[in-house]
Order: sequence, then structure tokens, then C-alpha cells
Amino acid sequence: MTSSPIPYGRQQIDQHDIDAVVAVLGAEFLTQGPVVGQFEQALATYCGAQHAIAVNSATSALHIACLALGVGPGDIVWTSAITFVASANCAIYCGASVDFVDIDPVSYNMSVPQLREKLETARKAGKLPKVVIPVHMTGQSCDMQSIHQLGQEFGFKIIEDASHAVGARYQGKAVGCGRYSDITVFSFHPVKIITSGEGGMALTNDELLARSLRRLRSHGLTGNAPEMDPRPEDELWNYQQVELGFNYRITDIHAALGLSQMRHLDDFVRARNDLARRYDELLVNLPLSTPAQASDSYSSYHLYVVRLSLPQIRKTQKEVFRELHARGIMVNLHYIPVYLQPFYQRMGFARGQCPEAERYFKEALSIPLYPGLTREAQDRTIATLSEVLQG
Repeated sequence: MTSSPIPYGRQQIDQHDIDAVVAVLGAEFLTQGPVVGQFEQALATYCGAQHAIAVNSATSALHIACLALGVGPGDIVWTSAITFVASANCAIYCGASVDFVDIDPVSYNMSVPQLREKLETARKAGKLPKVVIPVHMTGQSCDMQSIHQLGQEFGFKIIEDASHAVGARYQGKAVGCGRYSDITVFSFHPVKIITSGEGGMALTNDELLARSLRRLRSHGLTGNAPEMDPRPEDELWNYQQVELGFNYRITDIHAALGLSQMRHLDDFVRARNDLARRYDELLVNLPLSTPAQASDSYSSYHLYVVRLSLPQIRKTQKEVFRELHARGIMVNLHYIPVYLQPFYQRMGFARGQCPEAERYFKEALSIPLYPGLTREAQDRTIATLSEVLQG
């Protein structure tokens, strides 16, 4: 009997989640109703942020976050070389250009020394970024205090791409509190920590940014009188389009699932940490390196990334990947350096720009990690890794 494949990640849905969605299907509002606001308030309260704006994806949240901070043609946005393409695409959507910062070889987050060096070079050339987007890779916070200090020194705004990191903590506070950034973005894709099916959220402590984000997610519309242009007193103007926005609204159906999942957020993160610690202990003798965790951070462990010691294994990363898949261990790669994607190479980006990111790319694999991963499935993953790497 063939064992079922073990995915690298998957959602955890219970009957309460299903009932919450069904309840909305029988309610008055399927979209633009009260459940969206309840989901927003729940996450804002959890994170200690003043405002939360739910949208239909983290990609949408990144886009309108850039727009709310005034990113447009002629501006430059920097992000990490190792991230999903959306972290960079959001700048292109705004007509801005994008560039990449190399990663730290231990955390895989944006390297603060590399960021400083790049900023000093850019200042001399008169090409400083308007916005920097650090990415909390795998669920561990970047060194946000240092990045914030650089923002004060070099004059850029900060969007935390915390798509991996809902439920994580940094310096004892929830990621999303906004202590060291202007806007924080979360993702609720099914493989993330909690899910709304598809969905994202932008958190901020700036009321003006929050107003802008709300307008931008819904066609640039407002019904708030102080934001509206004067019109003849005998005409009915209960809303106006005051800027170009988008249809990035999340439905109450999706929000109901996300709100229900909030009940388990801490439990999910705790389970991921428990599984990660067990991997740390049981993979110690294999020819690979396990993830390092900073002392001032508590990771949400969206991903568990190992780096292969290729000279010891005498196989390529691709060969290991294929052999594991053939045995039903559905490892993945997070991520290819964004600037190596064909779309970005056609802009003139080339190999060699971020050497550490490229070394990571050739060695990294994400192995199965999710709250529903059983001890048996984790043991099978470890045993199969051992067979493939030492066989």
C-alpha cells in the first residue's frame, strides 16, 4: 500500500470554521458587511495596532500600501532578494522601479549590513529608495529596529511584508504592532498560519494612511464628508470617487473563515514551533543545516527551510528535490531570487547581484511543516530525508 504524499504545508480547518462560513451564507451580507470589520478589529487588537484594512490578498495589500505611501513613477522601492515575487511586483504596479538587497546568511532575512552599504552607495548617486520592504522570511522577524534606524537616517518609509509572520513576535511585541514600520502586511493564503481562503490585511497606526488604504481597496471611493469635494446642495452625493482605486475588497465569507481561525492562531504557532524543535533535534546528524532563530524573535514558522550540505551529499539540490517527491515528501523551494525571474532579467538584472541569495537558492528546501503534521508523518519525512541524503 502506497503512503499518501506529505505536503510541505496545508490549512487546518475544523467544524467551527465551516459553521462560521455557513452562517454568513445565510446572513444578510455576503460582502461589505459586518464580519469584515470584526475580522479587522480582531487582528488589530491581537497585534496592538490602531487600524487594520482587510483585502482580497496580501498582494493587494502590498500594492495599496505602496500607493498610500505615495510610490509612483520615478520612485525606487527595495525589497529582499529572497521572497515571493509579489514583494517586488507591488512597486512595478505603481510605475516605480525596484531593486534588491542581499540576505543574511543565517536568518535568510534582509541583511542589515548589506542594506546600509547599498544605501550609502545610493545616497552618493542620488538614488535612495522611497520605500523599503523587509520580508519576514519563514515567519521570523527581520531586524526591524536596525532597519527603522536606517529609515530615519536615509529617509525611507517601511512596509513590513509579514505574509509569513502572523502570530510571530519581535522584542516581546506582536509582529504587526507597527513600532518600527509604517504599514505591516499579512497573508491568509491556505498554507499560511491562519487562512481566509484567499485574503490579506494591512495594519497601520497612522489614521491618514488607514483612510487612504480603505479608499484604495474600494475603487477610490469615500462616503466620509470631510474627504469629499463640495457639490451643489440640491444634489445627492452620498459617495464620491476621489482617487483611482481598485476592487480589492474581501468578502464576508472569507472574513468569517479568517475570524474563526483567529481562535487557533496561538495554538497553530505553538504547534509549528513544537514541530520545528523536534526537527532541530532529529535532523542534527544529517548533512544539512537547520533554521537559526534570533533571541529577540519568536517565529510563527510558516516554513521550515533546510540548507543542504551539497559536498557531503554528492547530489544536486534538484536531484534531492526529485527523489523526495518520488517518495511522497513534497518539499518545495522558497524562493528563487526574484531578480533571476525572466520578467526581471529582461529589465537588466543579472546573476551575481546578491551572492548570498544565490548560494541559498542552490541549497534550500522547505520540508513539511503545518499544525496537522502527525508524529508519524514527521518521522517518515525525517527517515526519507536520511535515505535520500545518505543513501
